[in-house]
Amino acid sequence: MAKVVYEKDGRIGRITLNRPDVMNAIDDEVPQELADCVARANADAGVHVIILSGAGAAFCAGYDLTYYAQSKERVSVAQSMPWDPMQDYAFMMRNTELFMSVWRSYRPVVCKVHGFAVAGGSDIALCSDLVVMAEDAQIGYMPARVWGCPTTAMWVYRLGPEQAKRMLFTGDKIDGREAQRIGLVHKAVAPEKLDAEVEALAARMATVPVNQLMMQKLMINQAIEAMGLKQTQMFATIFDGVTRHSPEGYNFKLRAEEVGWKEAVRNRDKGDWDWTANRPINPGG
Repeated sequence: MAKVVYEKDGRIGRITLNRPDVMNAIDDEVPQELADCVARANADAGVHVIILSGAGAAFCAGYDLTYYAQSKERVSVAQSMPWDPMQDYAFMMRNTELFMSVWRSYRPVVCKVHGFAVAGGSDIALCSDLVVMAEDAQIGYMPARVWGCPTTAMWVYRLGPEQAKRMLFTGDKIDGREAQRIGLVHKAVAPEKLDAEVEALAARMATVPVNQLMMQKLMINQAIEAMGLKQTQMFATIFDGVTRHSPEGYNFKLRAEEVGWKEAVRNRDKGDWDWTANRPINPGG
């Protein structure tokens, strides 16, 4: 079964992340299948707009930590020492570039977020042109607390430095209402209105000629790329590897192997674990 599904519906191409049993978590195949679906939509002259969404209870809960963090195997994102940073960079930049197929798409992409768009899932969502969220949906990059740096670096380009630092210094999740308030997403609506809101927006955009849409997107994206997007992503992707092989990142992986990734993530997000010493934080010291 395809992990990312493509369908055409009139002038709209529909791309759906399709691992609902794990909240559409990202594994080694998802980035390539996503890029393949974007390429299919762009190759069809009849497609004007793409809607990107997730099957099941969430848009995307990030990388599949059962495989990448909990497994005792030395997987692609957690090498045995000595660590080869360029091997790590090559793998993660591959994923970054595949996520960026959404950004480079000649057809504008509207991302529909329900449930969660967190960690690597936020990377995918924020590569879209417009994000519409349910008011109760959550978005954030929690691995900024330990074991991650957002490789697409879209937070700073969407929010500016002040709000990007607020999000990445804390690793907090925010709901759709807050995401709209700070300008991270286009709009937040009541959950029961999310489908209709996205359909109406895509239908309106689909009445514009393909070449007009393409020119407007290229023009706006070029302004952002001229700010150094590619260079920022290079640093972010290198730093992402560093976070996973730092003493704290190494201890996070050990903790996930020992107690499972859910408990390790709980420690990370609650802030009750000293990752340098790999033990609970002593409230008195």
